[in-house]
Amino acid sequence: MPLLTVVILAAGIFPRREEVLRLLDEADLIACCDSAAATLVKTGREPGLIVGDLDSIPAELRMRYADRMVQCSGQDDNDLTKTFHEVIKLKPSVIHILGATGLREDHTLGNISLLADYLHEIETAGLDCTIDMVSDYGRFLAATGTKTFKSIPGQEISIFAFDNSLQMKAEGLEYPLDGVTFNSLWKATLNKATGSEFTLSPNCNAPYLVYLCNPCL
Repeated sequence: MPLLTVVILAAGIFPRREEVLRLLDEADLIACCDSAAATLVKTGREPGLIVGDLDSIPAELRMRYADRMVQCSGQDDNDLTKTFHEVIKLKPSVIHILGATGLREDHTLGNISLLADYLHEIETAGLDCTIDMVSDYGRFLAATGTKTFKSIPGQEISIFAFDNSLQMKAEGLEYPLDGVTFNSLWKATLNKATGSEFTLSPNCNAPYLVYLCNPCL
């Protein structure tokens, strides 16, 4: 049977909020990106999978978790992508990515943009799997096509896309998206939900990212 829920833990800022830590504690498997395993173990939690070049793993942990390590030394992908590729082999239904932001802004931007690529790979493989990226401050969701998202009134919402031919209509947001050209990251940021859900309807199947600010994780 496939795993229901997998958390991928990257080596950025480790979460502190109870709601985010609960994702770790309720996961069927925690897959760590290389050195994130050492951080996880310090919190008393166990990694189920460790992926990367493994050169930053302490010797004691390499011995303890030798049965669950996957060494990937190529430079074409970062450790987050290497871990994602190992995780989708397990065909989970939910993937939460934690610890992917903070510390270095270039890593943060790169990791967030990878969500769109991961969604494309999931859809191409025909997997029934949702994926998001969660921090103490909010959640990024990757989507294609018309989608309805849960929200709370007044919740801050930002939308990002990487295809400037994409146009979008919105229902349930304070500010309309008609006429917005997604040719810069700020173009559809700092919106607000007006109710308990909102719907985004793009004109094509290009992937886009939705950021939902706390408190609605």
